[in-house]
Amino acid sequence: MDEGGPPLLPDSLIYHIFLSLGPADVLAAGLVCRRWRAVSRDELLWREQFYRYYRVARDVPRHPAATSWYEEFRRLYDTVPCVEVQTLTEHTDQVLHLSFSHSGYQFASCSKDCTVKIWSNDLTISLLHSADMRPYNWSYTQFSQFNQDDSLLLASGVFLGPHNSSSGEIAVISLDSFTLLSRVRNKPYDVFGCWLTDTSLISGNLHRIGDITSCSVLWLNNAFQDVESENVNVVKRLFKIQNLNASTIRTVMVADCSRFDSPDLLLDADAPGAAPSRVFDLGSGRDGEGEDEAASPGPARTKGLRRLLDGLLEGQAQPQLSERALETKVAKLLAQGRTKPPERSSTFVGNKLLIFTTGCLTYSPHQIGVKQIQPHQMTTAGPVLGEGRGPDAFFDALDHVIDVHGHIIGMGLSPDNRYLYVNSRAWPSGSVVADPMQPPPIAEEIDLLVFDLKTMREVKRALRAHRAYTPNDECFFIFLDVSRDFVASGAEDRHGYIWDRHYNICLAKLRHQDVVNSVVFSPQEQELLLTASDDATIKAWRSPRTVRAHQAPRPRPRPFFTWFASQRR
Repeated sequence: MDEGGPPLLPDSLIYHIFLSLGPADVLAAGLVCRRWRAVSRDELLWREQFYRYYRVARDVPRHPAATSWYEEFRRLYDTVPCVEVQTLTEHTDQVLHLSFSHSGYQFASCSKDCTVKIWSNDLTISLLHSADMRPYNWSYTQFSQFNQDDSLLLASGVFLGPHNSSSGEIAVISLDSFTLLSRVRNKPYDVFGCWLTDTSLISGNLHRIGDITSCSVLWLNNAFQDVESENVNVVKRLFKIQNLNASTIRTVMVADCSRFDSPDLLLDADAPGAAPSRVFDLGSGRDGEGEDEAASPGPARTKGLRRLLDGLLEGQAQPQLSERALETKVAKLLAQGRTKPPERSSTFVGNKLLIFTTGCLTYSPHQIGVKQIQPHQMTTAGPVLGEGRGPDAFFDALDHVIDVHGHIIGMGLSPDNRYLYVNSRAWPSGSVVADPMQPPPIAEEIDLLVFDLKTMREVKRALRAHRAYTPNDECFFIFLDVSRDFVASGAEDRHGYIWDRHYNICLAKLRHQDVVNSVVFSPQEQELLLTASDDATIKAWRSPRTVRAHQAPRPRPRPFFTWFASQRR
């Protein structure tokens, strides 16, 4: 502007003018001349632009891996998968779940049309195989997961039956020949199932004890069940867990503790700007005043329950209780060892954690249970259920229980398996569950909570933006996914959402025509995201940077080589 002569405006004045502009105007002004360009790249200028544009709290520091404020602004603007590049319409009904192979070359989808479809993830996505599960008496498919070496696919579904039926099945499909290798019963169906090793998977079974008490048994199954030797076990019981007040074990997943200290940890519970952490006493008792005593009976309460039970057995007590209330009291007595005392010095290094939703107050899943899987339990051979229990313990005690005070509708692990992200619809503050069959009303706003599985603490503040509208008895799972930098979730408001894991800000809303049930990042390329919806479509989303790279014209051949090629024809 003023090249070749003395500057008309000092840099400090240009800087203050640029502070009043938006990011796009600053970049445009930087094209005017070299001086303006130098000012337009000023670090303090882009620090201000960053906090103002993304509405990040001022006490949240810059991402530790960022090299400059300008590059960090550009990362959040240019690398979020928010551009729709392809819509897949091969499903004929609601699409419920998506899962990627670990290599990122393939992904699977499950749907109310009762098929499991396997897709090739290339520049243009194409269908490889469609498995129809209706011949096996399935009503629909609901969940899938690739094993670690991407040779097998676990597919979970729901059996045909009455409306209140809870039975399901897990199928194992070979990805080499697309043949069905084995089928395993799974009850309730929303246990879903998961891989423990490359060739063994976890399923569930439910046994009723009373009207509102039951027992969940988790099984380890060999993926190849057509073994020739009768001395080879194809199934083994892992854990037997008591369920109280109509609750059940659901949504099992496995976290690998050996990956906890991998380099992609981005969250820090003690970082500036982090919300105060909620600390959970994960033993048989709880900290704090006013907690529900029924959730963890103390010695006095246990003695009272024992006296009540002894009196009933001897015919001396005639309590004015309904059968359901009496059953609940007896179940609480039997469940006094449901969780182990906390072992603060214990570590999980080398072990795996079994994580699942559960409860103790009502049938809606409001707690997260954690149970260590020992090395000898990683195979169907060897010792079976009950080895770790005391002589008078009938059920396996949980290692940890986290209460979220709300209805859990989704869970997902970070790539390093250290952080557990939980979709929860909160109960009203101070609500009390008087009847296990009538849980408190749940909020429409979904809270995305974050728990550190290494410290068992809640970290950061809850992520919010997405909503759900169904009541407790109609609530369904909304799957979420976590990449190195981002976390994404579906919602009932016809959008998928993407947040940044470090800054806790919502970066994108991804539009569908109906409920978004599932989202998944490519494990090899976080700038690719897939979303699945009740509108029977799967959408692929890429970052603006990736879209530009794919649309860039190929370099034209030099004239000599063009002439040379024409002479050879």
